[in-house]
Amino acid sequence: MKYLILFLSLPVLLLAQGRKYSNAFLEIGVDARSMALSNAVIASSNDVNATYWNPAGLAQIRSSWQASAMHAEYFASIAQYDYAAYAQPLDEYSSGGIAFIRFGVDDILNTTELIDQDGNVDYDRIRRFSAADYALIGSYARRSKSIEGLNYGGSFKLVYRQIGEFASSVGFGFDAGVQYRKGAWQFGATLRDITTTFNAWTIHEEEFGDIFELTPNEMPDQNLELTLPRLLLGAGRSFKLNDRYSLHAEASADLTFGGEQNVLLGSDLVNLNPNLGLELGYRNFIFLRTGIGNVKKLQEFNGNEYFSLQPNLGIGFAYRGFHIDYALTDIASASGTLYSNIFSVRFNFETFKRS
Repeated sequence: MKYLILFLSLPVLLLAQGRKYSNAFLEIGVDARSMALSNAVIASSNDVNATYWNPAGLAQIRSSWQASAMHAEYFASIAQYDYAAYAQPLDEYSSGGIAFIRFGVDDILNTTELIDQDGNVDYDRIRRFSAADYALIGSYARRSKSIEGLNYGGSFKLVYRQIGEFASSVGFGFDAGVQYRKGAWQFGATLRDITTTFNAWTIHEEEFGDIFELTPNEMPDQNLELTLPRLLLGAGRSFKLNDRYSLHAEASADLTFGGEQNVLLGSDLVNLNPNLGLELGYRNFIFLRTGIGNVKKLQEFNGNEYFSLQPNLGIGFAYRGFHIDYALTDIASASGTLYSNIFSVRFNFETFKRS
């Protein structure tokens, strides 16, 4: 019990260390199924995608390997988001996984040298560059020998961020997770960025050229970013309605620290943002999904406050170890104006062998 208390208290103990928010691309999420459920999968994630959501869930992979991939385009295809993961059992009680994430904007015009030394505009001097974030996640999970239904695990994250030839950063961090299953009930917790995730930036001032001196902009005086810890809690239950239909319901809570935010429950100490997901399955072949989350407290021009929420929808198909999932999700706002189509695939070799 004392270890559980320490695990849940770590975000509060580490508040004083954090100064900035960074690595927001790691908060987007992966897997179309999870996005359709509004990311309410912390308690139930038990496949290769648990490498991202809750490393403890990898312990449910017991016989063979799994792989997953996702591609998404955001903001009218301006930004590209790619994800790939692989996991397999390591021995009778443990499993491991690795995941790669890239979020980037490519072909950005670099006009810092548009004007030549004679003062002429020369479009041939325009170059292109990419602003991209990369993450490599390695996870390990183990099933408890003494407590039935208890799994625990951890992840190490290596982060690389690059803005063309202008600047780059390297960072690292750690996540930890637990899951407990009792009958049809599932409980889970993921503590991300346990010791804060560090990003050390290197700025190449010479790449900005002389034109930078003509602007009022200034170079940052600090090169270290820290990502504050956040705690994800989840609880879910599976129902067998009859021989054909099944239902899974799950609720999760995203707790962030380090200052009040415009969420459902916000304070200077902790902010709580809830999510709810429902999945209806038919013969373990087709799945209909929906979820609500991302509750925001907004303000109108007249000063009146109101809450908005983000609905998500999705569908999935499973056949002989192949899983194809789709989600219609609002990744840019809660206004319903910018929705993205998310597709992902997953392959379970164990199921494929049994088919």
